[in-house]
Amino acid sequence: MQPRNMSMSGVVDLAAVKAAQEAKAKAEQARAEAARQGGGGAISPADLVIDVDEAGFERDVLQRSTEVPVVIDFWAEWCEPCKQLSPLLERLTVEYNGRILLAKIDVDANQMLMQQFGIQGIPAVFAVVAGQALPLFQGAAGEAQIRQTLDQLVQVGEQRFGLTGLDVDPDAVPGGAAQTAPAEAVGPYDALLEAAVQALDGGDLAGAVQAYKNVLADDPTNPEATLGLAQAELLQRVQGLDPQQVRKDAAEKPGDAAAQIAAADLDLVGGHVEDAFGRLIETVGRTAGDDRNAVRVRLLELFEVVGADDPRVVAARRALARALF
Repeated sequence: MQPRNMSMSGVVDLAAVKAAQEAKAKAEQARAEAARQGGGGAISPADLVIDVDEAGFERDVLQRSTEVPVVIDFWAEWCEPCKQLSPLLERLTVEYNGRILLAKIDVDANQMLMQQFGIQGIPAVFAVVAGQALPLFQGAAGEAQIRQTLDQLVQVGEQRFGLTGLDVDPDAVPGGAAQTAPAEAVGPYDALLEAAVQALDGGDLAGAVQAYKNVLADDPTNPEATLGLAQAELLQRVQGLDPQQVRKDAAEKPGDAAAQIAAADLDLVGGHVEDAFGRLIETVGRTAGDDRNAVRVRLLELFEVVGADDPRVVAARRALARALF
């Protein structure tokens, strides 16, 4: 089974908008269902570590990643470093008590998954959060480094996708809790958010923008609508641009705010996040007055597209502060 909606290089991806919406809805539905059943959805600590193969990848990793961040440990029997790393990951997973799930994949038995993730050597550790994959580390790693990485992973899952983890009960029978994905939640803005996603899928950017604005009119802090609107407006801005002309204008007019803003938009859509941020920060230093403010505002809008918790945004905010003050 081929992993879907994967963003291995960290580029901006519209699939993340839909994944975030679905993940949060399913997490809320799971919590509500568990409450109605008196906590019957709790799982055993033994169920936090699972063996996964190609046939079960979508069910056990992609679907579960809408409930909890899934850490993937690529290993093999002959791999000596794996014999040190895997038990450490298993122990930490149990210690995190439902905030992460560990999926162990034997590369010898699952060559297709190894190729799809671009694994060049093992041990290799990835994560999947709301259907989005990202590399964590490869080779041996110390416990302190792993803890720091897992802490950041949990934070991203909670802040960007509303994943609060799994309910763990030490007295639960291993394998006794249902492992099926919960039904879609019905919330006050689900219809509007789904309409926005469908508009995006159909190329109706104006319709998507309006649908997200309709949500924000009633709920100004709605995270899914905020992220979706930022991405839809970005795509709307670049839709009619001539990339070659935009690049030419930006190269010839380094102090032209409009030229640099257009080029930064193209940079971000192309996945060149640091280039987009760096271009606008440099332009802030070259401009003044209204032009400078326009560049600053666009940079803040691009921060919304990538996400406030992204380390590239954190670094760019510091650089922007230095450029401004």
